[in-house]
Amino acid sequence: MATKADRVKARLPRGFVDRAPDDLRAAEKMMAQIRKVYELYGFEPVETPLIEYTDALGKFLPDQDRPNEGVFSFQDDDEQWLSLRYDLTAPLARYVAENFESIPKPYRSYRAGWVFRNEKPGPGRFRQFMQFDADTVGAPSVSADAEMCMMMADVMEALGIKRGDYVIRVNNRKVLDGVLEAIGLGGDENVGRRLTVLRAIDKLDKFGPQGVRLLLGAGRWDGGKEGEGDFTKGAGLDEESIDTIMLLFTHASDRAPDFFMQMSPDEVMQDDALLQGGQSSQPLVIANPRFLDVYEERFPQASLFQEGLNELRQISSLVRAAGYGTQRIRITTSVVRGLEYYTGPVFEAELTFDVTNEKGEKVVFGSVGGGGRYDGLVSRFRGEPVPATGFSIGVSRLMTALKNLGKLDTSDNIGPVVVLVMDRDTVSLGRYQRMVSDLRQAGIRAEMYLGGSGMKPQMKYADRRGAPCVIIQGSQERDNGEVQIKDLIEGARLSAEIEDNVTWRESRPAQVTAKEGDLVAEVRKILEAQAEDRANASKGQ
Repeated sequence: MATKADRVKARLPRGFVDRAPDDLRAAEKMMAQIRKVYELYGFEPVETPLIEYTDALGKFLPDQDRPNEGVFSFQDDDEQWLSLRYDLTAPLARYVAENFESIPKPYRSYRAGWVFRNEKPGPGRFRQFMQFDADTVGAPSVSADAEMCMMMADVMEALGIKRGDYVIRVNNRKVLDGVLEAIGLGGDENVGRRLTVLRAIDKLDKFGPQGVRLLLGAGRWDGGKEGEGDFTKGAGLDEESIDTIMLLFTHASDRAPDFFMQMSPDEVMQDDALLQGGQSSQPLVIANPRFLDVYEERFPQASLFQEGLNELRQISSLVRAAGYGTQRIRITTSVVRGLEYYTGPVFEAELTFDVTNEKGEKVVFGSVGGGGRYDGLVSRFRGEPVPATGFSIGVSRLMTALKNLGKLDTSDNIGPVVVLVMDRDTVSLGRYQRMVSDLRQAGIRAEMYLGGSGMKPQMKYADRRGAPCVIIQGSQERDNGEVQIKDLIEGARLSAEIEDNVTWRESRPAQVTAKEGDLVAEVRKILEAQAEDRANASKGQ
């Protein structure tokens, strides 16, 4: 036996989590619903490994001089750098490039998997998390981007998130890149500063306009004042450049304006109702003249900005023609996305209902996924233009959202029927094992208790396993060729709710005696009754 000094401390690495059975099963059900929508749109599954050559992840992800910056990296026997994948997009780009001649183009695929970030962990910020992506490679038209937005909306509704509780927000990186180019941040030499600017703007919802201004300038202290908390170095822009960028995202009310005029909630509902009824809707969303005037005056030659704006108009037209009104898909400047490799439209699925944070404050839940156009990733491998677009769902965050909405399906998370072991001689153990085998062959989850404890600890074990019922056969039942079947769910309910003997006698029995040959049929009756109770409870009956 190991001494106390020899024992290894059981501890979970920071930024990682263990996942319990209920969470795993709920995630599988949720992802099955997402997969149905992807398949409905004609996407096919593909899987890439967890590890890629570091240079395949791109200049946008690790710094080649510091290969562990942002990613987990190591060297193989040939001293080549390998990294755990940072996302699922860069590995897809490598896969497409390697199999370019054999795959159909456009190539439509989806995949789910773990990704890893070598970043400082914090509340809700993990170093390992699961993403579920869908991408179209080889489609240059913004029709592919519009389709991604529509598919994101359909995924939300397939998961039971009703309209009004979500919105797909759409922007275009060409709009922001055109502005950055105009203030002198164009070119490969400014990749790092552009990324810092993008990540700063992406924090608008979290830190507000003033916090973003600090991150665009010298930097920001986490505590709000100099010396309080950690310091995040800023992009180092001058005040004029900061003012120019902030025009994209804020105006007098310090709220993000839309590229297009917004309708009132009543108009939005009317607009969507008309679209669903197949009637012609109101005119397409109208460009905000004040917003355009500001930028036409400041950047009269900003062609990239205008190109991005025109693409947004196309997306707006396409999604509305398909019946997706502004309640579901909305064009707005407030979407940035933090990765440098986006080259065109970008989008996010945002949940708009309130939740209570750790401080007891009501806050909007926020983004559960996003993506955009990345026309340069596959091109890095091919040396020729290869357009691509896609989006990624954060599985854990979406599960948290569904739990908040009461939409997380845990209805089938029921433990196995447990056959208790009353006698441990070989003959008795054989009889118990046969009972378990009969239940399993009938498609019922079952197990024989394999520990060494007595009846009371065995009942406690069954309760912790979430067992719907237990099978008991002592010497007297064995002699009579019978078993006792104890309904643990009904027994718990009766104990909690029924106080008088009359009601107890008139209720469904919590324990029945059955012949060994009727074991499967009697267990099935109990499971069916429990399933009916759950169904009635979910309907509010």
